[in-house]
Amino acid sequence: MKILIAIDGSPAALDAARHGLQLARDGLRTGFVLATVQDPTYLYEMVLAPDAEVLERVSGAVGSRALAGAEELFKAAGVAYEREIGSGDPATTLVEIAQRYGCTAILMGARGMGALRGVLLGSVSQGVLQRAAVPVIIVKHEAEGDR
Repeated sequence: MKILIAIDGSPAALDAARHGLQLARDGLRTGFVLATVQDPTYLYEMVLAPDAEVLERVSGAVGSRALAGAEELFKAAGVAYEREIGSGDPATTLVEIAQRYGCTAILMGARGMGALRGVLLGSVSQGVLQRAAVPVIIVKHEAEGDR
């Protein structure tokens, strides 16, 4: 079993990472893939960058920053993980990463919203739910006042 955890650097994504760690503490024997997706490179950026290596370093740095908080949680817990930084449409790319790593589930965070707005999930969550061939678990983010 392997679980992809979608990470975008938000508090909700960190809640998803914490949930994955709790599953491991509760005895679930699984591997984890921490994955983030960056916006694709645009022609303007390609023209300004001196070469492809610079573009890759910049997008990799942004992706690494997005993953940093989740990686700190996993390292502190002593739980092994793999990491992946993708580029493109977030929902499609997350599903492709999950397939490539042989993941059996996808775990992602969702912001806690009021009753009416909470009926609608974000576009990335909706897209992953529609495209994924594996179970998708949405972890609701609790605001400080909700705890």
